[in-house]
Amino acid sequence: MEPVALKAGSKQEDGFGVQPRRVADLGRVPSLQRSSSSLCRSRRSQYAFSSCEKQENLSSWIPENIKKKECMYFVESSKLSDAGKVVCECGYTREQHLEEAIRPQAFQGNEWDPKKHVQEMPTDAFGDIVFTGLSQKVGKYVRLSQDTPSSVTYQLMTQHWGLDVPNLLISVTGGAKDFNMKPRLKSVFRRGLVKVAQTTGAWIITGGSHTGVMKQVGEAVRDFSLSSSCSEGEVVTIGIATWGTVHNREGLVHPMGGFPAEYIMDEEGQGHLTCLDSNHSHFILVDDGTHGRYGVEIPLRSKLEKFISEQTKERGGVAIKIPIVCVVLEGGPGTLHTIYNAITHGTPCVVVEGSGRVADVIAQVAGLPISEITIALIQQKLAVFFQEMFETFTEGTIVEWTKKIQDIVRRRQLLTIFREGKDGQQDVDVAILQALLKASRSHDHFGHENWDHQLKLAVAWNRVDIARSEIFTDERQWKPSELHPMMTAALISNKPEFVKLFLENGLRLKEFVTWDTLLYLYKNLDPSCLFHCKLQKVLAEEPEHVACAPALPAVQMHHVAQVLRELLGDSTQLLYPRPRSSDRPRLLLPVPHIKLNVQGVSLRSLYKRSSGQVAFTMDPVRDLLIWAIVQNRRELAEIIWAQSQDCIAAALACSKILKELSKEEEDTDSSEEMLALADQYELRAIGLPDQGVVGPALRGQRALAGDPVHAGLPAAHHRPHLLQPSPSWCERLIYLWLFSLVCEELRQLLYDPDECGLVKMALLYFSDFWNKLDIAAILLFIAGLTCRLIPGLLYPGRIVLSLDFIMFCLRLMHIFTISKTLGPKIIIVKRMMKDVFFFLFLLAVWVVSFGVAKQAILIHNESRVDWIFRGVVYQSYLTIFGQMPAYIDGVNFSLDQCSPNGTDPYKPKCPESDATRHRPIFPEWLTVILLCLYLLFTNILLLNLLIAMFNYTFQQVQEHTDQIWKFQRHDLIEEYQGRPPAPPPFILLSHLHLFIKRVILKIPAKRHKQLKNKLEKNEEAALLSWEIYLKENYLQNQQYQQKQRTEQKIQDISNRVDTMVDLLEMDRLKGSGSMEQRLASLERQVTQTTRALHWVVKTLRDSGFGLDEGAPSLASQPASEGQDPELDGRQKAEDLGDAHHVNARHLLYPNSPIVRFPVPNEKVPWETEFLIYDPPFYSAERKDKDLVDPVGNALDPLSRITYNAVDGPTDRRSFHGSYAVQDGFPLNPMGRTGLRGRGALCCFGPNHTLQPVVTRWRRNQDGAICRRSIKKVLEVLVVKHDLAEHWALPGGSREPGETLPRKLKQVLQREFWPSFENLLLQGTEVYKGYVDDPRNTDNAWIETVAVSVHFPDQSDVELKRLNSHLHAGDPGMSVRWQVVDKRISLYANHKAILQKVATLFGAYY
Repeated sequence: MEPVALKAGSKQEDGFGVQPRRVADLGRVPSLQRSSSSLCRSRRSQYAFSSCEKQENLSSWIPENIKKKECMYFVESSKLSDAGKVVCECGYTREQHLEEAIRPQAFQGNEWDPKKHVQEMPTDAFGDIVFTGLSQKVGKYVRLSQDTPSSVTYQLMTQHWGLDVPNLLISVTGGAKDFNMKPRLKSVFRRGLVKVAQTTGAWIITGGSHTGVMKQVGEAVRDFSLSSSCSEGEVVTIGIATWGTVHNREGLVHPMGGFPAEYIMDEEGQGHLTCLDSNHSHFILVDDGTHGRYGVEIPLRSKLEKFISEQTKERGGVAIKIPIVCVVLEGGPGTLHTIYNAITHGTPCVVVEGSGRVADVIAQVAGLPISEITIALIQQKLAVFFQEMFETFTEGTIVEWTKKIQDIVRRRQLLTIFREGKDGQQDVDVAILQALLKASRSHDHFGHENWDHQLKLAVAWNRVDIARSEIFTDERQWKPSELHPMMTAALISNKPEFVKLFLENGLRLKEFVTWDTLLYLYKNLDPSCLFHCKLQKVLAEEPEHVACAPALPAVQMHHVAQVLRELLGDSTQLLYPRPRSSDRPRLLLPVPHIKLNVQGVSLRSLYKRSSGQVAFTMDPVRDLLIWAIVQNRRELAEIIWAQSQDCIAAALACSKILKELSKEEEDTDSSEEMLALADQYELRAIGLPDQGVVGPALRGQRALAGDPVHAGLPAAHHRPHLLQPSPSWCERLIYLWLFSLVCEELRQLLYDPDECGLVKMALLYFSDFWNKLDIAAILLFIAGLTCRLIPGLLYPGRIVLSLDFIMFCLRLMHIFTISKTLGPKIIIVKRMMKDVFFFLFLLAVWVVSFGVAKQAILIHNESRVDWIFRGVVYQSYLTIFGQMPAYIDGVNFSLDQCSPNGTDPYKPKCPESDATRHRPIFPEWLTVILLCLYLLFTNILLLNLLIAMFNYTFQQVQEHTDQIWKFQRHDLIEEYQGRPPAPPPFILLSHLHLFIKRVILKIPAKRHKQLKNKLEKNEEAALLSWEIYLKENYLQNQQYQQKQRTEQKIQDISNRVDTMVDLLEMDRLKGSGSMEQRLASLERQVTQTTRALHWVVKTLRDSGFGLDEGAPSLASQPASEGQDPELDGRQKAEDLGDAHHVNARHLLYPNSPIVRFPVPNEKVPWETEFLIYDPPFYSAERKDKDLVDPVGNALDPLSRITYNAVDGPTDRRSFHGSYAVQDGFPLNPMGRTGLRGRGALCCFGPNHTLQPVVTRWRRNQDGAICRRSIKKVLEVLVVKHDLAEHWALPGGSREPGETLPRKLKQVLQREFWPSFENLLLQGTEVYKGYVDDPRNTDNAWIETVAVSVHFPDQSDVELKRLNSHLHAGDPGMSVRWQVVDKRISLYANHKAILQKVATLFGAYY
């Protein structure tokens, strides 16, 4: 390849179009190359501690912050251990207790209490873990107390174990015992789980043992590790297990830490304990001081997962809370409880159908309406999937399961069922990520914020496929400006697929890349890249930086320009000049894109120079391309380069930067990648212009050849007979000619119109090969001329001039560069000379070895050095070319041709011979064998090797003959343009003219105008259009060639076959699944039809028409599970079937440890028989005892309460009519709740509240009302307490005799209370009745009146007064105007009230 060939020879071959002789301001840029490597080494050492330092750090930090638990009092238990030994109540034997725990007087008390008799002490088990006999992969482990704060555990994992903060938390739960899965489902699960963890940077959390679902996860990680390369990274799999249930845990105990600790897996001898899984990477072993008790880790695991999910990860200026998802396989009662807690706390769950037991029960009923999930149905499912333990299920257990499953299925937005091959699902990873996105749509985010949050998640996970299928759909039209933050995050995180996606969806680089954006990108460079190290050195050398200051100054763009100038060459202008002291700080406001002219600013601005002040320009594509290239980000650079206009210069600039960085890169792999990428961009620059002149497009750094194009060959007139004692006129003419050449070379060396300096000019001059040859020839001629003019040295002078003639003849070859045929051959000869140079090293070994051996065998005691050299080297060398020694075999031996004693200086010494017979006595057979071997290796082996090297060199250069000729012609034209017009010796006239102008007249020099430094606007636009056209053709041609490759065709065919097989398999599974669903639906329809017919017959028999209530309704079709309930009409159908209160039946009563009795839907009405119904009693103690009813544990105080009437200051009448009173307690008119007493409410019976719904129209900046789907958009006044989870309407209970609710008074100033009372009187009542509140009980409930107060005009006086009097009197209270949307998170049934208000005004909801 020609550019590579040229680079080896001269500066013109650097491949970057900047003129080396046009240099200015050389002293302003410090040399960064001298110490950048040492700087990088010092910086990298800051991030890498030695293993010894890490161990010392852990050994000191962990015992101080992490504790274990030990039983301090031995209390003999009635149970024996598995080995028949006496054990303590904690499960440990007497020998396993501490010495003070087994003293007779140690125990005090009646029974063993873990809270009193177990104490914490520094942990003694932590460090690295290696599984004996298995892979040598080293994991981490720690034994910690169950009371360890989650913050400490998280600090251990991220800071001391070195784990990166995750982008996603995957909690895998399910069966703790081994279970069977279908092979295909097992394969799909393993592949999908590891894929989502590896692509998103997630943590997988399991129970950590080598059994059940934990074993499945471990095997999935193992399969990934075996099939993946090291570059793909490790999957972080964290096992949280109970210390007391781990078999062979004694090997993990090391008081100062195990580095490593060897763990032995012994499944056969583990008994009722479990072994750790060897495929997990980290283990957290939770200790409560007991032995053999399972489930100890569950509370700590739940707290840790919740703590991690509340942490925020920031990357690229985008911060997201770490999302969490629960993946369920199989499982029993504990798994159901885990799923219920997860759903209750808003954690999305993915249930894998087909894995068995609980997972299959939930999957079977997930598509049904809540009304059809009955106790009988759940009992039937349990009988099918829990055959072995079904007999142990009591009626209460089945009721509890039914209630929990109803609550789980009710929140469908958090529940995803993965059905392998059904509903279009193929991979578990897609199902997991879709579940998270579906869950995010139901959280606090709504509208644009919701979509933006989903996009943040997709970018954090690096899953562009999810973004394309779930986010960039027809449902949402993205504005380009909305993508800017995500674009920044994608660039910093090196996610090229997202960059391409954003560009495809309308993002414009000209609007995205501003001064602030570019500065932010450079401030977030990868710390490991070489450019970052060089930038830090520039900051360290800043004059403003004080030596004693602990921190370096902030990065500015002129620092970046300084490093770029060192990489691109000193002749380039500073891309981002240093701001003057009088300038405003540029970073206070974003700088808009600057348009300079019609054709825009391109990479050519790197090379353009102006005589006056340098004008700063911004080119988004140029700036972004350089940012990507300096970090060696191949994919990003390719995407950005495809957006460029000046693509040839851009490719050359990239090549130049990468090659300069590769010279200083210490990492060999990174250096090779840089060089490969540099060659790729160089090929692009060469491959674009298939035809046409390359010169105008390059316009840059080209070292001018210093030889005269039209110089004659003065030495051609040299003849030996001309060397006479006194110079003839011909000789004097040659002297004049040579003098003009010397003057021209001095002009090239010393003429400095750009004021670069003599040293720089000399370096640039001698960087050219032909200039070196000129200087050598001239110096040799001067030496020969000096000898010529001295009579005694006439002959040596002739010899020197003869050698000089050879050099001038070689100099003549430069003329051949004008020829398209001979020009590239010069490059071939130059490269072949290098090949010969390395070949001579090999040849010298054989020549010397054979020559020395031959000389030692044939000649005895040769003392003449010249004849030794002839025999050893000269004759051995000539032998290669066929000149054999006459006497080597003794046949042509003659004493006349040699000197017996070596006294004849003109004859070699005779070989070893017989003095009497005069015959050779050396071993002729040996010398002949040595000669044959010598000729075999030199003539056949080495010479053919040299020919092969020549052939390779020839082929490599011959492929790029056209490009070589274009470069050579371009350089020749440039040289012709920059030289004086007259040839030698008439060039002296030009030199004289130049001397008079500069020295005598002192006219300042003008800068060189090499060809055309700046094109006209129309010429520049035409050139850029031409390059864009070539770039598109080049990229299309590259894609076509890639597709035509045999390997690519085979890969495409393989992918198509795999896709076809998957589609066929999915169609088969879909067909069977669809058939099963249709048959099940048909069965239900037939059953309902049978019931209907039975009812008709019975009615006719009784000669009556029957009651409408008794008429059965046809079964509804099962809902499709994969859709979002808020996006289809299924929710309305479920509301009709789920007509009972829901919030009032949550198992966990708010702000208390009370757990309600489970009440399924069918058991809510009081009329329905529920024999096992035994709810707990709870009435909270309140501070305002005078305003609340008694606790209710005695009937005497309650007997004085009058229900269904106004009881003193308390109105105990219900809006729903009279309610029943049983055993002195009123009954909730809506049915059972699972809890007796008044709970946290004030009164038994109805608790009346007022809910003011204060609304106004949402307006844009112009004052116009905002609209969505044609409908106007409302804003509502909402409040929130810091401890509360949801926003709420500013209403609630009222104090006796008061009109306004307490909560409203807390956000309104007192002087506005009367005015708001008038607004309430004028408002519209939108609802009156029962409130489904989680505080309701069987005997106390909330009823409310909702009043709408609407301000239709933004200039309304009362609205302005309201806004001016809004304040949060309580520091823990917040108030704001909230857009009315169905996705907002409001307390209890406030959303239902808000929907009625929106309907009242015809507004969007």
